[in-house]
Amino acid sequence: MKIRIGYGLGTRNATTDQDRFCQLVDALEHHEFDSLWLSERLSGDCPDPLVGMAYACGRTRNLKVGMSVMVLPGRNPVILAKSMASLDQLSGGRLIPAFGLGVANSAEQQAFGVQRNERGAWFNEALPLMRRLWAEEHVTHHGKRFNLEDVTIRPQPVSKHLDVWLGGIAPLELKRVGRHSDGWLPSFCTPAQVAEGRATIEQIAAEHDRSIDPEHYGALLIYRTDGGPIAPATLAVIQDRNPGIDPDSMVPDKDGLAKAIQGFIDVGFSKFVLIPAAEPDDWATELAEIASIVKPLEN
Repeated sequence: MKIRIGYGLGTRNATTDQDRFCQLVDALEHHEFDSLWLSERLSGDCPDPLVGMAYACGRTRNLKVGMSVMVLPGRNPVILAKSMASLDQLSGGRLIPAFGLGVANSAEQQAFGVQRNERGAWFNEALPLMRRLWAEEHVTHHGKRFNLEDVTIRPQPVSKHLDVWLGGIAPLELKRVGRHSDGWLPSFCTPAQVAEGRATIEQIAAEHDRSIDPEHYGALLIYRTDGGPIAPATLAVIQDRNPGIDPDSMVPDKDGLAKAIQGFIDVGFSKFVLIPAAEPDDWATELAEIASIVKPLEN
């Protein structure tokens, strides 16, 4: 089992200044982190993931890039498939797509133009269609939302297949992972919860004649950069999803970060995305310290 550790900005870190973003990307490449993950929030301070990923790929040679996560309902799947295939080609196959349904926020929902109760059906039609566009030469599709006749996109991804990751741990989300994803990256979960979720995902996948690579199970982990108290917004999410669980165990400080990751490794998870609870003053110093803590866990 290969342990790989990436790094993300989350939705609250505003590293959109060119110098600071370059410092972040350069430090990740220098310390050989596996990947950079950019979240999407139209009303947040985080950079647009497609723009940020393209910028990071142009500045590096080894760093992979992913979204944690990009909203799919409301986007044209043909145009998005073209953009992602182009980025994958130009980066030499370093793109890791990850999609979601979007947050329950009225401003965000208005922007994407899809009613909350329609997002699941939109997602379930759009993602398989994008997979076909990445792999097939001539795509014809007649669905409830999209109608295509003999469509071909160029370029296609490097391997004509992009491993698509999904998050979420609610029952419907686990079913969607089992039916549609190549990997699972949940957040705000305990090792026991992800082990149980994985069993459900594998059962659903088998029911649909699918299987997920055993090394494509991971977790997104928020850590405290200064050892201080957990931010109220983060604490609210933890208490909502995991009442009765010690919040400090869910959002460790740096001293507890390696132990927290090891807990997930012990239940067979091998891909991780670390997100700082607060943006550090200096990315180079922060990532050098984090690398010294977590890189010994890789193999």
